[in-house]
Amino acid sequence: MNNGIKGFMAKSLSGHDKDKIYYVIEEDSTFAYLSDGQIRKVNNPKRKKKKHIQIIKNENSLLYKKILDDQRVSDEEIKFEIKHYIEKK
Repeated sequence: MNNGIKGFMAKSLSGHDKDKIYYVIEEDSTFAYLSDGQIRKVNNPKRKKKKHIQIIKNENSLLYKKILDDQRVSDEEIKFEIKHYIEKK
């Protein structure tokens, strides 16, 4: 069972990117490293404090499982998943 937030989607709660949706690519004790596949690519994620994001549970997503297993994830996959999530809302 994953106790961290890696692989989940996250909504920014503060800053100029407030309400933007990201994927948590990596994490450490204080920060989450976020990618949206457009401006913030997988190879250059945004570093944001964990207290400034709200986690969106998405354990059933194929992308969630790929990120947890440290498989290579493309920016296109992230863009597609975020777009699909926003359309469902």
